[in-house]
Amino acid sequence: MDETCIRTANFSCFILASVYVGSLYVWKSNEDRNHPKTVIRRFISAFCMLFVAPMIVWVTLNYMNHKESVDLLTLLGLRWSGLLSAISLPVILTCVLFLGPITSSFFDGSWKDLFSADCWKNNLNDILWIRNQIVAPISEEFTFRACMLPQLLKCYSNSQAVLVSPLFFGVGHFHHMVERWRQGMPLVQSLFLSCFQFAYTTLFGMYAAFLFIRTGHVAAPCVAHAFCNVMGFPDFGDIGRQKGWKRTVLASAFVIGLVGWYFLLWPLTEPILYDNNP
Repeated sequence: MDETCIRTANFSCFILASVYVGSLYVWKSNEDRNHPKTVIRRFISAFCMLFVAPMIVWVTLNYMNHKESVDLLTLLGLRWSGLLSAISLPVILTCVLFLGPITSSFFDGSWKDLFSADCWKNNLNDILWIRNQIVAPISEEFTFRACMLPQLLKCYSNSQAVLVSPLFFGVGHFHHMVERWRQGMPLVQSLFLSCFQFAYTTLFGMYAAFLFIRTGHVAAPCVAHAFCNVMGFPDFGDIGRQKGWKRTVLASAFVIGLVGWYFLLWPLTEPILYDNNP
């Protein structure tokens, strides 16, 4: 591998991650991250990143490629061809992975919220829901996947890029540790939670990077990200809280979901399904 290429791509990705996180803190405020004023200001930052991040990518790729032309929109996964598959198949695949939590939602009746007009109305009026399910998935996947991977893939193989890119994503979440500490949480506890968050965001980042590379669409990791945010981290403890046949069914659902996801991962992300010609 070209060491200069690797250093350039890694440095550019570091700049992207730093600018993304830094844009959230340019606003002077004493409110916490969930205060409506803070959320709206960070929405503005996220919107600005949709323009700033591609500029960084364009400069870096032109530096790497010199006189070669750069089809930036295609590299960023912004294209119409294969879009319908990109917003449907990754959701189906991720649903299989979350078969356990989905089964649990049938047991407690929460699945009905999906078909409740009042629930959707409340969600769309909830600024935190909009942040978690719409703004965060779009802005984070655009910056950490669509803008980083085209640079990393110039220097790394696909498998290497899948392993490297999530590290920027995981580290990019460590700023939450400072926020928790400022709100009064003990430093050790805040650090532990951030390390746990780093672990699962890095794992998800690998999955999201894989989806982006295989589909050639930024929409694919966006919808998977949004779905995961809706479901939350799987509550494995719910298996122990169930009784009788429900416990057996729920435990089986977790296992079947993981195994099914493993076997469907490659077939449902076949590039031809997304008109992706890497």
